[in-house]
Amino acid sequence: MVRIRVLVVDDHRIFAESLAAALAAEPDVDVSAAGSGPAALRSLERAAAEGRRFDVLLVDADLGGRLPGNRPAVPVPDVGEDGVVDGISLVAGVRSAQPAVRIVVLAEKDDPRRAALALQAGASGWVAKDCSLSRLLNVIRGVLRDETHLPPALLTGVLRELTAARKHRTESERLVESLTPREREVLRCMVAGLGRKAVAERLFLSPHTVRTHMQNVLGKLGVHSTLAAVALARRAGVGPVDLAGDVVERGGQLA
Repeated sequence: MVRIRVLVVDDHRIFAESLAAALAAEPDVDVSAAGSGPAALRSLERAAAEGRRFDVLLVDADLGGRLPGNRPAVPVPDVGEDGVVDGISLVAGVRSAQPAVRIVVLAEKDDPRRAALALQAGASGWVAKDCSLSRLLNVIRGVLRDETHLPPALLTGVLRELTAARKHRTESERLVESLTPREREVLRCMVAGLGRKAVAERLFLSPHTVRTHMQNVLGKLGVHSTLAAVALARRAGVGPVDLAGDVVERGGQLA
């Protein structure tokens, strides 16, 4: 019997443990639970180090958590300045690092915009938290067959959001193309979360020069903060500079 390894990621402990217990009763399901985004990343890292992998992650749409002092190797693109890892960010990070993992987002309420963001980040499904166990199992097995699952009532709203996102991406790409090659390098460093000093060291520039480049980037992109510049860059498909030395582009993925 082929077993399905499932990781439940939800910071509501009672819900996570109850769901994990229900899934564990299935003969073909092995299940673990993590109470936060950082805990989920650690679980993924341990499994990979042991030559195992999770097949499906069930992630709370409203997940919140804090990164430990040493950031895990699995990248999380949208970690805020306060270290918070939300559900959509976790989806993007895991799908970037481990594309074979299928992710289903569990939500307390239908939200077309959030569902569209989840799909853009790489989720394969959006399911209500109060759905039946049989429905959830059907979705889990379906996403492993590369199916995408959405509640029918959400479909029209999600398609509308995705259409709008494509329009925004086109405009974002036009703005990014106005940058010089050096400014694009700086922007990729900003997307990677590097501060001015770190960018200067990486690009062998003075902090003053980096500051000038950053100001030019903000001006050309028409934004007033680093966070806004990073969000626009992601919409344009610009990925973070790889801290090992290569530049990562997220081609074909809306963000």
